[in-house]
Amino acid sequence: MTQPLFEKIALVGIGLIGSSIARAVKRGNLANKLVISTRSQSTLDRAAELGLGDAYIADAAQAVQDADLVVVSVPVGASGAIAEQIAAALKPGAILTDVGSTKGSVIAQMQPHVPDHVHFIPGHPLAGTEKSGPDAGFADLFEKRWCILTPVPGTDVAALDKLTRFWQALGSNVESMDPDHHDKVLAIVSHLPHIIAYNIVGTADDLETVTESEVIKYSASGFRDFTRLAASDPTMWRDICLHNKEAILEMLARFSEDLASLQRAIRWGDGDKLFDLFTHTRSVRRSIIEAGQEVDLPDFGRHAVPETTQQ
Repeated sequence: MTQPLFEKIALVGIGLIGSSIARAVKRGNLANKLVISTRSQSTLDRAAELGLGDAYIADAAQAVQDADLVVVSVPVGASGAIAEQIAAALKPGAILTDVGSTKGSVIAQMQPHVPDHVHFIPGHPLAGTEKSGPDAGFADLFEKRWCILTPVPGTDVAALDKLTRFWQALGSNVESMDPDHHDKVLAIVSHLPHIIAYNIVGTADDLETVTESEVIKYSASGFRDFTRLAASDPTMWRDICLHNKEAILEMLARFSEDLASLQRAIRWGDGDKLFDLFTHTRSVRRSIIEAGQEVDLPDFGRHAVPETTQQ
């Protein structure tokens, strides 16, 4: 058996991402001790029933004591409060990271509380499903998915290398990126698609001329695939919208301009423009498949592999 990468890992938050990390850590023997912490006693009890860790502690500050790696896996709006709560308990040389989908906001919230003797390296695994809670996780969630690290100025090289190896051990491809650039990229590849999905599903639900039974009955025509995104955790996506506001609004403005152009093409019967657009977007889909970020199977491989969406 290989030597564990860390003596002790503490996971603060045990939803989809946290529980998937726990399962992957156990599978890969990446820690001698894995401590689980979450505010909800019922969720903590369920994590214990599932055997996700070695110890289960509601108080986050107590949970992170002596931990070599602390992974904060909470909605981004709660990041600052967690950092403030655990700061004094973090041991010198510990690595503190997170899994939030907005990095500029997380850094602004957490960094003021992080002691100088702790290596704070924000991160974001681009993996997830529409499900939530400790039962939703699975060890393969991060396999061949990207994890983006957004190190702050002055980050210790050895600590960054060790966190990189941790995510690689979970199955991820790892890349470092400037936090602001990360937020702009994620606004278009993840945040905007989810917002559009929420809006489309809401619009369909509001249409009085279409009964709910008809929406459900004919959902295979495309509506169903939007509902998968729109079923994602509402707390998480509320916080993402509030904490990546500038980048999301910029991408929404660009989307609105392109949508207006599409409306004109349809109104004026510009078949050439429509065909060119649909041809180009089809090639984007092929590129994603070729990059190994999707499967080329009917029904998006929905019944062949676990559903994954970037968050």
